[in-house]
Amino acid sequence: MVNFRKYISGVAVLAAGFFFAQSTVSTVLYAPGYENQNSSLNLPSPITSMVEKTVLSAKELVDINVNTMMTDPVLKNATWGFVVYDPKTKKVISSYNENTPLVPASTTKLLTTETAMSMLGENYRWNTQLEYSGSVDENGVLNGNLYIVGSGDPSLGTNKAGAWAYRDIILDFKEGLSREGIKKVNGDIIIQTALFKGNISKLPENVVWLESNNYYLPAGTTREINPANEKLIVKKSANFSTEKKFFYVSPYNNQMVYADKYEGEGILTTKLPDAPAYLANTFRTTLVKGGIPVTGKVTPKMTDANPESRKMISTYKSPTLGDIIHYTNQHSDNGLAEALLKTVGFQSLGDQTTESGRKVVTDHLKKEGFDMMGLNYIDGSGLSRSNNVTPISQVKFLTSLMDEKYYKTYFNSLPVGGQSGTLKKMFNGLGNGQVFAKTGTLNRVKTLAGYMKTNTGKTLVFSLLVNNYTGSVDMVKKRMEKILEPALDL
Repeated sequence: MVNFRKYISGVAVLAAGFFFAQSTVSTVLYAPGYENQNSSLNLPSPITSMVEKTVLSAKELVDINVNTMMTDPVLKNATWGFVVYDPKTKKVISSYNENTPLVPASTTKLLTTETAMSMLGENYRWNTQLEYSGSVDENGVLNGNLYIVGSGDPSLGTNKAGAWAYRDIILDFKEGLSREGIKKVNGDIIIQTALFKGNISKLPENVVWLESNNYYLPAGTTREINPANEKLIVKKSANFSTEKKFFYVSPYNNQMVYADKYEGEGILTTKLPDAPAYLANTFRTTLVKGGIPVTGKVTPKMTDANPESRKMISTYKSPTLGDIIHYTNQHSDNGLAEALLKTVGFQSLGDQTTESGRKVVTDHLKKEGFDMMGLNYIDGSGLSRSNNVTPISQVKFLTSLMDEKYYKTYFNSLPVGGQSGTLKKMFNGLGNGQVFAKTGTLNRVKTLAGYMKTNTGKTLVFSLLVNNYTGSVDMVKKRMEKILEPALDL
């Protein structure tokens, strides 16, 4: 912890000759309330700007701002930790509660996305293929089946990260049929993918399942759900509830799942389709409307003991993993993060479950020397309140990445203060274009971890995790800026 008293006493002496600075100490110790938060954020003002610029070093300003925030009404009852670290000297410049395990919220994605990039490479792509079995006769009739073979592409049909929309993929598939001279399909359209099956029955621990009454954690499959208008009825008072559990109707696997707490309303909506099924059904509809009859139906076939001989028609390649990670971190996309977790699990262990993904990520972190003390890694996105990490482990982890070959791509995936992503509305004054960090937000949790470029040309690494604060999230964000801004002069 920084020493508050020595800086205050030094300021008191040195400030005597500066423009009525006799009130400086009382200004430091006084932290206004937040009753008028609608009209003002009521930031504490530790020292007059004249004294700041003339007397104190940048490090002293960081330390004194941290000490002042300890008595600020928004943070004084919160549990929070802070570290600013110099990767060149490998030394902590300033810190507070740096070894305290805290809920990291979406800064968890720093671990998930780095693991995926390290294991798969930034140029990794998912393929979705159109194939056919049987033969095409002289009249252009395919006596066989069409196959849509997926590989778990988390961006399929979403337009995210430059991914194609469904209609674009379908147009490409239609052109493939034309090249093969296929004018009629006398068979089925078979979906074949063994990834991300709907086998979940219990939600991951303490997951924030809802936001604004919309589902936003993809688990399993959304087969049979119309993404345009589906409404799912949830009964808060379930007669079958035992041990005070709350039950949900899961849109992902057509069954009941349960969690310890329910925070939503009675009617929920979803806009997440089962991507391969949605693609296949839309493809069939488009073919029929376009004058290419399909006699069979769309049917899934997860495994095939005796696969038919097939010929490739067309392959759709996803955006690169680097592009998808950029979108994930810029937009804090929970769906993509969870898909990345399952992808690394599948690639390493042949199993698409969250449990396998967790094992792969934590094993990777151990191998890379991550400080596991205080780490509890539950999901890939940071939605779970059971996630924990220490500020010091975050900064040392981010420091270690600076020597990796993919560091530039990883660094560029982070939101930029005042300019892009989830940091666009922070650091609009000081720090604009100088803070590169992942944000995190849950109810009463606000976090920020990443890098900063100082005015002297240094790159510093920092972590600032705030749990159980008082007041609004905007008030916390302003205090986070207040803590970090002096570090720009280090």
